[in-house]
Amino acid sequence: MCPRWGCEQISWDLFCRKVKDAGYDGVEYAIPNDVALQELDEAWNSFEKHGLAAIPQHYGTYDADFAKHFDRYAGWLEMVKPYKALKIDSQTGKDYFTFEQNKKLIEHAAGYSKLNGVQVLHETHRNKFTFAAHITFDYLSRIPELRITLDASHWVNVAESFLEDQPDAMALAIKRTEHIHARVGYPEGPQVPDPAAPEWQEALQHHLSWWDKVIERKRSEAATLVTITPEFGPYPYMVHLPYTQQPISDQWANNVYMMNLLKARYANLLK
Repeated sequence: MCPRWGCEQISWDLFCRKVKDAGYDGVEYAIPNDVALQELDEAWNSFEKHGLAAIPQHYGTYDADFAKHFDRYAGWLEMVKPYKALKIDSQTGKDYFTFEQNKKLIEHAAGYSKLNGVQVLHETHRNKFTFAAHITFDYLSRIPELRITLDASHWVNVAESFLEDQPDAMALAIKRTEHIHARVGYPEGPQVPDPAAPEWQEALQHHLSWWDKVIERKRSEAATLVTITPEFGPYPYMVHLPYTQQPISDQWANNVYMMNLLKARYANLLK
């Protein structure tokens, strides 16, 4: 899946043609809570025209007041309900909400999935309830039905390590992963400047080892679908050079590199 993130300035039709030509199978679309329905209609018309699957992504519910937060989150899910989705990726809750508060959001998403037949997966992400490996381990242990989008780049950054000392947390996360965000983080940041560069190969190999385990698990389950979104982002994830404000590498090229690397690596998944 190709992220829309970083390409918002070009039309949906042009974007979807670029996505298709690059070899992606679909689009992951980060949808603001206040998006115009005309924008959603245009996006899904383009997906259909170009034969692309869609994963809507929730990210923009920030209210500190839990009651308002819950209502806005539920409203976002209702807003995207008419639009055909392969899965839904959700950056859910807040790191400072209580377990019970975040659990209410998780349970609402589970009810939505049951009613609408679209799996809602909770992304491991800073400032959400899944902000750290050890915290997410507690949620996964206490909520057996909880399923996640694994974006380990955030955990690496939060823990300031490659999580060598948290094998149980990583093992349980891998068992519950149903979607992967293939961005490479390092102990001091959530995104290496260029995943192809030799100086970042250690970081890449750590992430590949986790993704390999997810793929091995899916193969053992005879899974017919595995979804991965290379998710290298624009500024400020992509650091800019001082004064010139030029990006230090090409976001689109980084994501295409990751897509091609993973397609080749997992080509025999279902064979």
